[in-house]
Amino acid sequence: MAITNLLSTTITLKHSPFLLLKPTTKLRNPKRPTIRAQSKNDDSVDGPDRLISAITYFYPFFDGVQYGKYVITQFAPIQTLIQPLVPAIRVFKSFPLNGLLVFFTLYFIVVRNPNFSRYVRFNTMQAIVLDVLLIFPDLLERSFNPSDGFGLDLMMSFDSTVFLFLLVSLVYGSSSCLLGQLPRLPIVAEAADRQVL
Repeated sequence: MAITNLLSTTITLKHSPFLLLKPTTKLRNPKRPTIRAQSKNDDSVDGPDRLISAITYFYPFFDGVQYGKYVITQFAPIQTLIQPLVPAIRVFKSFPLNGLLVFFTLYFIVVRNPNFSRYVRFNTMQAIVLDVLLIFPDLLERSFNPSDGFGLDLMMSFDSTVFLFLLVSLVYGSSSCLLGQLPRLPIVAEAADRQVL
């Protein structure tokens, strides 16, 4: 009986004309979807892992900086962007086997080491795969080396495209890692996924 009285007063209150004139609380529309911004990893990546992952993207850039010889000389903003990296690039290029040593170091000490987080190993593997893909532009440049004309223009465009891809990969990969996000580079992300267990 008490429950029936409570329900009847509730029904009476719902249909009361006073509620229509002065609502005291705003009712939320239950049919409207709620959209929340969520980070995929909720900042679960710690600082050292972020830093190590960001640094690994310098390896393919330093190894392929020679493809920017046309772009760097033509565009002053890119020269300004690259200028602070020149000492590190000179150290990297000073010994012919530095690229190979860095490759083996990153692959065997970082990627194959389960003591590193999957985040670090995946980003390192992406940088390695990106560097391995630099074999194709190198082979093309060695086999097709025009001195002038349309062939030279085509080679300049190809080299500039490779360099700009490396530059964008460096900026995107490193900045994403520093922010704790997982960068997925086109062409190389799936290959890196397969290699990292």
